[in-house]
Amino acid sequence: MWKKWFSRSEPGEHNNYDKINHEKLPRHIAIIMDGNGRWAQRKGLPRALGHRAGAEALRGIVKAAAEMGIQALTAYAFSTENWRRPADEVQLLMSLLADYLDNEINELHQNNVQIRFIGNIDGLAPGLQKKIEKAQAQTAHNTGLILNLAVNYGARAELLRAVKIIAEKAVHKELALQDINESIIEENLYTAGLPAPDLLIRPSGDYRISNFLLWQMAYTEFWFTDINWPDFKPVHLVQAVYEFQQRERRFGGIKNTKKR
Repeated sequence: MWKKWFSRSEPGEHNNYDKINHEKLPRHIAIIMDGNGRWAQRKGLPRALGHRAGAEALRGIVKAAAEMGIQALTAYAFSTENWRRPADEVQLLMSLLADYLDNEINELHQNNVQIRFIGNIDGLAPGLQKKIEKAQAQTAHNTGLILNLAVNYGARAELLRAVKIIAEKAVHKELALQDINESIIEENLYTAGLPAPDLLIRPSGDYRISNFLLWQMAYTEFWFTDINWPDFKPVHLVQAVYEFQQRERRFGGIKNTKKR
């Protein structure tokens, strides 16, 4: 297993790590990996180098999340709207995903990480689909961190897909109208079987969720930072988790006024 990943940082960077309550960790963390292009632009570099740096940042955060004991990590890698970007940038992003699978899958497997993909994988190139299928099959029985990569994913498209699946079952009398409830909807989302995200992290200074896990994030706690994704380190993950633990989650109820 990965050991002492947090010790790789500069002295003093992880002061909050010892303050984290490991009995109250967020089960599921969602991350919008934003700011690769802005990071490159500010450094006078091509956007391609920003995306490559972003892939390296993901590598570090996956290791940190696994060591911390997080159950699931869902990273927004490529949205349904990202197809609108220049063709050469789209091709680069797909190549980076393929490289990530080629270069990281064995290490992920050795460290008990289970990798899953959510989104319309059928819309990707056949070669990339095969790599995705191979990665999922290779790690399917691992029991550590579940790494969800959202690729060709859009939350509205996910909900539309779920509605169609449910409607088809109803048409074929496999499901009665009165039996359709929230649980049925959740069973037909890409994230079926996973807890809803407890914490959403969005770097780069934007304050929106960008068509990401709309149903699942009904009661998610949000944590924003101006840091661009390539500069996001385990210390920032620790800070997000620490601040998450300072909040009181009421899920529509009232504040707990009992003395502790």
